[in-house]
Amino acid sequence: MLKKLTLPLLLLLFLGCTDNAPAPDAGALPTTSRAGDDVEARLDTLNITLPTLGVPQANYVHAVRTGDLVFLAGKGPTRADGTRVTGKLGQDLTVEEGYAAARLVGLQQLAALKLAVGDLNKVRRIVKVHGMVNAAPDFTDHSKVINGFSDLMVEVFGEKGKHARAAVGMGSLPGGIAVEIEVIAEVE
Repeated sequence: MLKKLTLPLLLLLFLGCTDNAPAPDAGALPTTSRAGDDVEARLDTLNITLPTLGVPQANYVHAVRTGDLVFLAGKGPTRADGTRVTGKLGQDLTVEEGYAAARLVGLQQLAALKLAVGDLNKVRRIVKVHGMVNAAPDFTDHSKVINGFSDLMVEVFGEKGKHARAAVGMGSLPGGIAVEIEVIAEVE
């Protein structure tokens, strides 16, 4: 009986029996913006002003783009007046002070990302964060400190700001800074 069916009829039968929708990917997020997803406008709504980044004082750059990925150099917590948050968590600083320091790093990294791609609306997703905490040997709340960074990324980017992450303790960091954070982002 199949031998008598014509090719167009076979195609119609085949297409009618299949689901042409792609299988959902639990880790994938939409890459198109909807109304209200304007990241630059959200910064204004959140009263966030990005800092101006200086020129790195060593032989490196703020960001390197390869394909759809941007790798951001590690940054430390710099206040608006240019001073840095220094000290060891669990010894000189509280978890709350560390959280605020990690949030300051988030502002630095948003500025670096914008410098690299021109418009934060081009960010598809914050992919990976490596948070380093200058910690006393018995300090164990590294993740609570780096939450200051992670929470800011979700405030700014929504679901696209959720990322894979490491939050680790260090015996020291450059200049005694409280935290240093590296970022990998996917962009258009």
